[in-house]
Amino acid sequence: MKSLLNETDYEQLTDDLARRVYTSRLLGRDATLVLHGGGNTSVKGVRRNIFGEDEEVLYIKGSGWDLATIEAPGFAPVRLSHMLRLAQLEALTDIEMANELRVATLDPAAPAPSVEAILHAVLPYKWVDHSHADALIALTNTPHGLDHIRACFGDSVVVIPYVMPGFILAREVARQFPAQHTDKTIGMVLMNHGLFTWGNTARESYERHIELVARAEQYLQAQVSDAVPESTSTGTAPTSAVHARDIAALRADVSKAAGVPMLLATYSDPAILTFVQRPDAAKLSQQGPATPDHVIRTKRIPLFGRDVARYVEEYKAYYAQNAAGQAAGLVILDPAPRIILIPELGLISAGRSAKDAAIGAEIYQHTIDIITRADKLEGWQALPARDIFEMEYWDLEQAKLKRAGKPAAFAGEVALVTGAASGIGKACAQSMLARGAAVIGLDLQPVRDAAMLKDKNFLGIECDITDETAVLNAIEAGVRRFGGLDLMVLNAGIFGKTVPISGLSLAEWDKVMRVNLDANVTLLREAHPLLKLAPRGGRVVIIGSKNVPAPGPGVAAYSASKAALTQLARVTALEWGADRIRINVLHPNQIFDTGLWTEEALNARAAHYGLTVEQYKTNNVLKVEITSRDVGELAAELCGPLFAKTTGAQIPVDGGNDRVI
Repeated sequence: MKSLLNETDYEQLTDDLARRVYTSRLLGRDATLVLHGGGNTSVKGVRRNIFGEDEEVLYIKGSGWDLATIEAPGFAPVRLSHMLRLAQLEALTDIEMANELRVATLDPAAPAPSVEAILHAVLPYKWVDHSHADALIALTNTPHGLDHIRACFGDSVVVIPYVMPGFILAREVARQFPAQHTDKTIGMVLMNHGLFTWGNTARESYERHIELVARAEQYLQAQVSDAVPESTSTGTAPTSAVHARDIAALRADVSKAAGVPMLLATYSDPAILTFVQRPDAAKLSQQGPATPDHVIRTKRIPLFGRDVARYVEEYKAYYAQNAAGQAAGLVILDPAPRIILIPELGLISAGRSAKDAAIGAEIYQHTIDIITRADKLEGWQALPARDIFEMEYWDLEQAKLKRAGKPAAFAGEVALVTGAASGIGKACAQSMLARGAAVIGLDLQPVRDAAMLKDKNFLGIECDITDETAVLNAIEAGVRRFGGLDLMVLNAGIFGKTVPISGLSLAEWDKVMRVNLDANVTLLREAHPLLKLAPRGGRVVIIGSKNVPAPGPGVAAYSASKAALTQLARVTALEWGADRIRINVLHPNQIFDTGLWTEEALNARAAHYGLTVEQYKTNNVLKVEITSRDVGELAAELCGPLFAKTTGAQIPVDGGNDRVI
């Protein structure tokens, strides 16, 4: 590990908070030090209050901010004197501590200070850096972790036995630190937790951190290379026997255990497979997380294998205190695993959103590296079960759960939308995303919407839906990314040429039918076994057309294809009702912000009716223009609870059409 500090950039910074932001971001850039909101940094300074008095202030990373991207507003200013007085108390619950931290915060708009604010305050240094460095955790999480820490660092660090984060840890540091500290001390190791360093400048604190982590890496490398020859073998690639249907079935079991729909993301890179396929992987994986910080972020110890039911029973027995906890008002966490290791598949991470699943996966990939290195050194040993339980049911986590708002309507569910790059399909995808669903967007063209591409809940796949193999591959990729399928919007279609039947070629007829009808047969057939496994029941919305009840001249192929698609939907609703899958049809009309309506087609249709283009756009009973968003919102609502008892319906979205009415 090497310092990332750029001398020129650092020297241009003119104030302490700017330097604190800069070096904090350097720590945050390295995932082997800090992951997803973990770690924290601080700087002490002086601030003049409204009375003209100077107050000592601790600027500490605030809750919700990530060191990799933190800005100055991400540091909460708290009165240092208040923190030091709190450290002298004999007892303080973590809820009381959180309240006191908020009381001591000088800026009401600032984020909640880190729960380790008191700990930062009692360290008698201006600059303090804290991380959960992988290399350090690999040293501490062994049977003789303390001996390894002493051998690696000597008297350059203070060592504090594991104590749960919060007030008790801060008080323990305040008690033990002065007795251990010497002139040679440049850091502090919290066993099974992380590393603290400090300095007279931001650069000194940061570079000491890098120095100590580098020493841990060198120690590991030297010890392991002497004891165990480095293996070059990698795991066997996933077998073809594991299909989308298997993953969807596993997801159904996990969701049942959780009591809510869950997404599953699958990871199968060589490092993961090498670990998962180890003969002792089941034993190693069940010991617990690498650090208490990881307990909070992944929520669960991993499940090895696919037997979710057995795991749930073991979990309930393990946390027998749940009954007493419920009586005491605890928010009891569901027993569903968040990390699942399957030898023939790899690592599967569960979450209510794709972001949550990705965070869990990244953390566990680092855990795999930590376990592997610790095992080579001496043997992996995680925190005792009691400590894991206490972290999982920590007062501050309980308070957070009780404050949590109602989840989005489709959180943990997966939608597949065809024609998602533009028009109605894009609007449907956006409406699903807005309601918390993960969306697999298929289109012949690449999706270019920046917001959708940036959303971890969206997977865009270029796919010709008339190509059966391409459709199968797309569904497989979507399930490996999100775990299954709950919702489907069959929207992709073409209008075809405006031509009378007397001039309609079979080639043109077949072209329209292949896209508007045949492709949807394939999609429905392949989606059926996945929709059957949807935790809340499968839902399908088919985009038909006003041309079904009221066809127009010159568009025989389009009208016939949509009529046949509607009939297909009706038969499907009859066949799939017993599988808890509902199918409904929307019949939009005159949606002019779609790819179906070229300027040429719009002008031709308006001229046919003797109207201007603007008159044609509002040529309905309500005299309103219908947009793709109108259709997208109704498609999403059809998948929601308001229509839970509706299937086989045909609903117009046309502003009222006199020929239909």
